[in-house]
Amino acid sequence: MKNYQDKVHRWGRIWMGSALVMLLGVPLYISAVLGVFPELTPLLQGWFITAIIFWPVTTIEVFTFSPMLGSAGTYLGFTTGNLTNLKVPSAMQAMDALKVDAGTEEADVISTIAIASSSIITTLILAFGAALMLPLTPLLEAEVLAPAFDNIVPALFGALGVVFISKAWKLAVAPIAVMLVIFLTVPGSSDLVGVMVPVGVIIALVVARILYKANKI
Repeated sequence: MKNYQDKVHRWGRIWMGSALVMLLGVPLYISAVLGVFPELTPLLQGWFITAIIFWPVTTIEVFTFSPMLGSAGTYLGFTTGNLTNLKVPSAMQAMDALKVDAGTEEADVISTIAIASSSIITTLILAFGAALMLPLTPLLEAEVLAPAFDNIVPALFGALGVVFISKAWKLAVAPIAVMLVIFLTVPGSSDLVGVMVPVGVIIALVVARILYKANKI
């Protein structure tokens, strides 16, 4: 009898493949029904421009987020999307609330439940928001709310950061300082957040090793 991880990888591959078929199948079906297909050259040009930006970031995210989310959480998170803004914070907050460490079997289960719950809630909120889009458009486009919408992600990660940084502030100082310098001095670095995440991880690991050797942590 296959164990839990074997089943996770089997069904994870099946559902990720099914999601890919659906994502590609719907536009192909619409094009076939309407008899309208994009020209190959502009299509490949657009694909290449998008791929050259997102493929490296996506590859880095797989290696960065997978240890945090666990096997099932990784499959579910990458299938439903929006990892950085929603799925990873949800999983990390759930594990922190239940006092479990990433990489354990307990964390794998908790992460999966958190990601699944956030996906369901997000879908319900989107459906509710779509129904109220027209009535609420004047309110959502009000200038007084613009700063709030521009700072949703910083506020989310800032709240999470206070929790995790306070637990190991000695480890957090160096990567935060380096990232601030890079983002403030290197043009366009804010568009490569996915690439900078593993850079921060490496810096944190190096600092952790140095502090450990010096008996500071």
